[in-house]
Amino acid sequence: MTAGPRYEVIIGLEVHVELKTRTKLFCGCENRFGAPPNTLTCPVCLGLPGVLPVLNREAVAMAARAGLALGCTVREHSRFDRKQYFYPDLPKGYQISQYDHPLCEHGQLRLYDGQGQYRKTVRIRRIHLEEDAGKLNHLGERLSDATGSLVDLNRAGVPLIEIVSEPDLRSGEEARWYLNALRATLAYLDVSDLRMEEGSMRCDANISLRPLDFTGSLADLPRVEVKNLNSVRNVERAIEYEVRRQAAQLSQGLGIERETRGFDDASGRTYSQRSKEEAHDYRYFPEPDLPPLVLTTEQITAWRDSLPSLPDAVREDLTAAGIDPRTVEVVVQDPAAVAYLWAAAQDYGRAEAVANWMLADLARLLNAHRRSYRDCPVPPAELANLLRLIDRGTLSGRMAKEVLEVMFVKGVTAEAAVAQLGVSQISDVDHLRPVVEAVIAEQPKVVADWRAGKEKAIGFLVGQVMKRTAGQANPELVNRLLREVLARQAHPLP
Repeated sequence: MTAGPRYEVIIGLEVHVELKTRTKLFCGCENRFGAPPNTLTCPVCLGLPGVLPVLNREAVAMAARAGLALGCTVREHSRFDRKQYFYPDLPKGYQISQYDHPLCEHGQLRLYDGQGQYRKTVRIRRIHLEEDAGKLNHLGERLSDATGSLVDLNRAGVPLIEIVSEPDLRSGEEARWYLNALRATLAYLDVSDLRMEEGSMRCDANISLRPLDFTGSLADLPRVEVKNLNSVRNVERAIEYEVRRQAAQLSQGLGIERETRGFDDASGRTYSQRSKEEAHDYRYFPEPDLPPLVLTTEQITAWRDSLPSLPDAVREDLTAAGIDPRTVEVVVQDPAAVAYLWAAAQDYGRAEAVANWMLADLARLLNAHRRSYRDCPVPPAELANLLRLIDRGTLSGRMAKEVLEVMFVKGVTAEAAVAQLGVSQISDVDHLRPVVEAVIAEQPKVVADWRAGKEKAIGFLVGQVMKRTAGQANPELVNRLLREVLARQAHPLP
């Protein structure tokens, strides 16, 4: 993507992911979303004098496995630092983070578009472990209208990993591909719930425009950071707006200020918040209350060996099973959906048919009832049973949709749902033939149209038979019987 003929768009993303450990990073407080404000705190995460942090082993393991899954090198020796800044939701006045000795470095992530086509590989600079800050609850519907803010420190001290990409992205669309690929990888590891609407995955976008004749370092370009974007769609929208804004500034001969901006999702515009901090503004120094983090080769090897099949390998398996690449790209985002598909396909035998029903009718029900494939009330074996009823001619496609909804809502088998609805497809030739003959006798003009070559006329006759059978006739069988009876009438046997 270029911003007009004179500039190239340069984008790097910083993604903060809360780890779903049982307790916080440096204390024993419960790590849980949704508790009443300031009820999950202790002297350690409140930063009271005289307390000492103790590192959470589980958080280290999750962070290291995330790095390994993203192709990073996990350092055997890393270190925590104090990142000092003052904000109402940071009780200690500093954040324990990692700066020049991060846990993981030098990874990469392959990006695919919505059609399942590989597009590019983005380098990952680093993944470091740090504690989260608290949360400000603003008194007002919008920040600009707030009359005050209340501080909730339940989130203070929750373990985070910050995943920093190299500036390899060139558009909002590529940023969307990157975030989808990153979220899928982390979902397979089960290290976070990844709910952006709850703040457990947040994104900062760094955006610059590089003149096409520029030969200097990227570090010399004025960079704007858009902070705390809370959805993949908003990341894309914020980047697209910011590219337009910066291009307009430059076209008017105005400079770009290095600054931090917010994003208003209602207007789709970014707005200035403050001048951009540099690393020296945070006055990093080694955290004196924590020793260096030392890992063994055996620990790192064990974490690597524990990794599950990851999206790239799963994508290949689904494609090899004959599933359309566009369908694969949807399914591969959710490991629970992949597990559901394989279980149903193993039972039924045709993965593509299972995937089509999953992404259409079953997905619609899951979304409407706010459920997921992890807790889907229709087991994979019952979806396979439903598809077999269609194959046997017991149900039409329309009937099967009604049956699936009863299965979903009431938690019953396919056969039980058919019995409750009192529906089944009529596939008995002896039952349907008299109905077909009666419809032909009553529609001489339509029959004449068909004989004159108007193929659509047969569809009208099929509809009349379906109407007489309350929609329960097998439409394929009706179509075949109509043609047989019409052919016999046209060429009666001697």
